[in-house]
Formats: sequence, structure tokens, C-alpha cells
Amino acid sequence: MKEYKNFIDGKLLPSKSGRTFENRNPANWDEVIGVFPKSTAEDVAQAIESAKRAYKKWRQIPWPKRSEIMRRVAEIMIQKKEELARLMTREMGKVIKETRGDVQEGIDTALYASIQGRKYFGYTVPSELPNKSCLTRREPLGVWGLITPWNFPIAIPTWKIFPCLLSGNTAVIKPATYTPASVGELAQILQEAGVPDGVLNVVYGGGGEVGEAILNHPDIVGVSFTGSSEIGRRIGEVCGKRLKRCSLELGGKNGLVVLKDADLELALEGVLWGAFGTTGQRCTATSRLILEESIYDEFISRLKERAEKLKLGNGLDEDVDVGPLVSEAQRQTVHSYVEIGKKEGARLLTGGEVYKEGECARGWFYRPTIFVDVTPDMRIAQEEIFGPVLSVLRAKDFEEAIEILNGTTYGLSSSIYTRDLNKAHKAIELAETGIVYINAPTIGAECHLPFGGMKNTGNGHREGGWTAYEIFTEVKTVYIDYSGALQKAQIDTWEG
Repeated sequence: MKEYKNFIDGKLLPSKSGRTFENRNPANWDEVIGVFPKSTAEDVAQAIESAKRAYKKWRQIPWPKRSEIMRRVAEIMIQKKEELARLMTREMGKVIKETRGDVQEGIDTALYASIQGRKYFGYTVPSELPNKSCLTRREPLGVWGLITPWNFPIAIPTWKIFPCLLSGNTAVIKPATYTPASVGELAQILQEAGVPDGVLNVVYGGGGEVGEAILNHPDIVGVSFTGSSEIGRRIGEVCGKRLKRCSLELGGKNGLVVLKDADLELALEGVLWGAFGTTGQRCTATSRLILEESIYDEFISRLKERAEKLKLGNGLDEDVDVGPLVSEAQRQTVHSYVEIGKKEGARLLTGGEVYKEGECARGWFYRPTIFVDVTPDMRIAQEEIFGPVLSVLRAKDFEEAIEILNGTTYGLSSSIYTRDLNKAHKAIELAETGIVYINAPTIGAECHLPFGGMKNTGNGHREGGWTAYEIFTEVKTVYIDYSGALQKAQIDTWEG
């Protein structure tokens, strides 16, 4: 067990409240990973003041110099990859193969940032007047509040921290209370790589106290949040009233379509990975499977057989396929949706129960669950469950499949398996989602491409890739007149 402290102005400090909370292993609740400060608005204010002071110097460091620090961050993360992955599995539960991938995504994001710092372009465009140049450049905004979820404890914080800092901003981050240790270790890596004191500050604690304090502080210029749509609406409301920049990446109810001409074995692999990878605890998880009618019975028979062979257990075991849910409360939420599905008339094909065999009795395990004969109006087909529960729906043809696919309030990720090139391209056109996969599951985003969704999945911003830097910067338009005379743009004085 390790005792963690807030990271403010380059120093490790206890909360002024003197209170703490424990972080435990969801695969073995007896194991305490660490003890963390239960912080207050006073701690947040101290962190923001530190970030505000650091901003004045940090923003003046050239982009390429800041990018060199990002390169060093990547190098240190490479050295500590296995250490970070094992910590993440212990505090979040997902299997070690996935946490290694989570760390690798953070490494890749740092490497991308190290390149971006030398090529983040503005535009140079012609003026309508002679002897005059027009260009744009991107400028930082100030102190950002970053609020991150528990399901990707390294990757998502790096999606926010790296572009935020590289752009010249400073930040205060509140990591999820279920997975605070990963961000704590990441902050130490950034300090070791050369990020000056105060540029990144970490404050631990709950959303009602720490999150609200960040959100409402007048010196916070913007908030980047990943989490539920309910909390996202609250953040958007407060930011809107105060004209703060606001980036929201919210929930999903992602659908995977399998047409009768698809490679069924490939589709089966994709469904299993999309639905039960990360124990279904991804915003992009495959939570709806839409099967063309003629293959419905065959596919669900094969799916049931494969799902029941998935091995549950502690994610540090290399042979385990599915780890625990992150908490007892999350497991109860998942089970409550299973009960809802039964009451709605869906047929439980497999799973639907707590798993307590052997060592799993000490953790929050739940069997991979599949409902069939689900209709689009059922709650289990409409609401985000965030667990290993898959709803299977029937479609008579491609057109109905697309209609079902789009029939939710979310619009994050979608997938279609088909050998028909025309239908694949039509699905790309018609899918009301920010991400579309062809012959691949609904999960698997790459860090150098935009990530985000439509409808209730967010507010239009895109993390990942070049678009992340648009979130954390303002466009400044510059006019340089070297004519030596007063020229009046938009006044009709051009003589030809």
C-alpha cells in the first residue's frame, strides 16, 4: 500500500481537510492499492493558483521546446510500461493485455505530441489589399480543469494532458476516485521529464467536492470531461453560463451490424472483443448486436458457445479474458439492468449472474451476459449499461439494420460486417455516429485520429489527433500591413 498526496506546484501535499480515502483492487477487495487525500475546494484553489502562476512562463516556451519534454515523457513511459500496466490492472481490473495497450496509447499520444509541437500549422492567406499579409496562429487559453474517468486510467488522461500542456496551457486534473494511482504516477513522470512546477497539478477527491470546485472557479478557462451524459450536462450548463470552453466526451450505446454476406467467424470475434473486452466498461463497447434475419439463429448459437468459454479472473493472470467490474456499485447497476431486461421480455441466452467461483469471490465479477429477442424500444437497447451485457436485435434487411443502429439518443461508435462494398459505403454515409468501423468491432480507436460522437455523446469536440489541439487553443488572426499608407479593407477602394 502506498500513501499518495496531491501534487501542487511540484510538491506532494496532503489535503487541508486531513481526510483520506482508499483505492482497492476490484479483483480482490481485500487489497488496498493506496490511500489518497480527500480534497476540498481550498486544495483546488491552491492548485489553480499554482497553475495560474506557472502559465505566464510556460506559455512563452516555444512549441518545439515543449514538444521535447513530450518526447522525454514517452521515453520514460516506455521504460515503465509494465510497471504502469500492472498498477492499472490492480486498481481498475481489466486484463494485463489491455492495460499494456492502455499505457501504449499514452506513449503513442506523447510521441504524437512530440511531433505536433514542430508542425502545428496556422494559415497564411492572401489579402484583398496590396502590400499586406494575413495569417493565423494558435494561442493557449490559460488554466484548464481536466476531469477523467476510471476505465482508461492512463490513455484518457494523456489525451487531455498532453495537448493541453503542449499548447501552452497549464492544468489541474481530478482523476477518477476508482483509479487515482495511475494519474499520480503519470504526474511524476511528467515532472521527471522536465515539466516545470505548477504546470500540471493533481487534486484527488470526489466529483461533488473537487469536480464542482474546479468547474466553478473563475480562473478556470475551460473544462475537458469524459464521463456520463448526466454529469456532462451539468458541466455544460455551468460552463455555458460562465462562457468557459467546454469539451465533453460522454456515453454511447454502440451498435454492431452483421449482414448475411459477412465473414461470420470474423464478425463473431469482433462481437466478443467489442462486447466483453474491458468487461464492457468502455464508452465504445459493443452493447447492441444487430443481425440480419437469415443468420440470426446460427450466429447467436455460435456466440453463446464462445461467450461461455471466456475465462474470468484476476487480470494479472495472462490467461484471463474478462476481469471484474470496477466496483460493487457498478456490478449492482449491471445486475439491475439484467433484471430490467427480463421484465421487458427479452430472453436471457447466457450469463445474467454474479460470478463467485474460487478467488473471484473476493472481487466484483459478473458473467458475460447476452440477451436475445430484444426490441429497439427496450431500455436494455437504449440505455448505457457499462458492463458485460449484450443485447441482440433482429433486422429483416440492411435498411432496417441501419434504422435500428441509429435509433438511440447516442452516437459514438458503430460497426458493420459485410462483403458488399456498396452497403459498406452506404453505412458510412448513413450511420449517425462519430466513429464508423467496417469489418471491425466498435472499439479500437487510434490516438492520431479524432475521437468523439454525435447526439448525446458529446458537444461536438473531438479528442485525439490534430483536433485535440483545437480544443485547447484559440485562433488569433493577424494582419500585417507594410504598404506605408492607410488601406481600408472592406471599403470599395480597389482601382484595379
